[in-house]
Amino acid sequence: MDVAASSITLNDILAARERIRASIYMTPCSRSEMLSRMTGQQVFLKLENLQMTGSFKERGALNRIATLTPEQAARGVVAASAGNHAQGVAHHATQRGIRSVIVMPLTTPLVKVTATKGFGAEVRLHGANYDEACIEATRLCEEQGMTFIHPFDDPLVMAGQGTIALELLEQIEHLEAVVVPIGGGGLIGGIACAIKESNPAIRIVGVQTSRLSSMAEAVRQHHPITLDPATTIADGIAVRRAGEVTFPLVEKYVDEIVTVDEDEIASAILTLLEREKTLAEGAGATALAALLQQRTSLPADARTAVLVSGGNIDVTLLSRIIERGLVQDGRLIRLRIHLLDKPGALADLTQLIAQHRANIVDTLHNRAYYGVNLGDTVIDITMETRGREQVDELLAALTTAGYRHSRVI
Repeated sequence: MDVAASSITLNDILAARERIRASIYMTPCSRSEMLSRMTGQQVFLKLENLQMTGSFKERGALNRIATLTPEQAARGVVAASAGNHAQGVAHHATQRGIRSVIVMPLTTPLVKVTATKGFGAEVRLHGANYDEACIEATRLCEEQGMTFIHPFDDPLVMAGQGTIALELLEQIEHLEAVVVPIGGGGLIGGIACAIKESNPAIRIVGVQTSRLSSMAEAVRQHHPITLDPATTIADGIAVRRAGEVTFPLVEKYVDEIVTVDEDEIASAILTLLEREKTLAEGAGATALAALLQQRTSLPADARTAVLVSGGNIDVTLLSRIIERGLVQDGRLIRLRIHLLDKPGALADLTQLIAQHRANIVDTLHNRAYYGVNLGDTVIDITMETRGREQVDELLAALTTAGYRHSRVI
């Protein structure tokens, strides 16, 4: 493919908006007072998790489907996806009476598989990751003459995603920065193109998970490279290789790429739930995580759009993420405490904990492990607290009272 010929312009994105306008929700983008205080920016949340399929992905999928010839539409479409692109393709293909086959990795969360089937697609589970699913999808295209809709490395898909930027420019006066999650680069490529060709002064910041920072590495080495497989709670951006079509746009237009780790993403998900009553999946919370962790070089008080790119998350994973986020914030802590194995010893300990207003949610006694002396016991206590300050006070009180203790990580 001629990458230069495959690039997009602002006119392509404007044309995409006209194609998809009637079928895509113009999602809200309101200022968050709480997040602005927490980050030092003026934060505006662009809630793409409120799209019909729960993700921005349907914009690009629809723009690609809308350009199919009648002959291509009659033969149907194929996509490989871990979930969000799949739902976007399935929904808009079904709306137009077009057959869709979606190949999803075997590890795809059940909620995304079920939703994709619900939107009318034929789902085939194949391979351990996206790469293996993509190979199978390509085989199906060749075998059945269907059209492959790439999740990011396609100019029409990028142009569709870029329509978000046009909305941001209308919704936020004096916009100064946009923070965007990066997987393969289709989302940030489209947004950066529209923003920079409209107002070059607006900064574009991309955010990746540190476990798969394929675009950051591509920019560093000036060409896409393939990273080793890795698992992450941000499965929507778990892309091992930056796109050949998306990379030149990212290198040209994106000002900065930063990374966040798993605990920081979990904490951002929890922050959105608690402070904004907004549900985000791992990939959808990465942009906010970067601001909360002060990873960007944006100036203080910058008027910053933060993309919440999707909200399709498995409830089992969500429960784990919430627990992980509570641990990260110091609101859930487990201590291993040594004490005498005698009547009243546990009562004395729990009374001290109660005095410092921590809530015990689980206990486990052990008399045979961890080097416990005869006549002693070790107890692991899991507690809910208000945060790190309360934890520090409790640890100091335990030390003063003579308890030998350690945190269980």
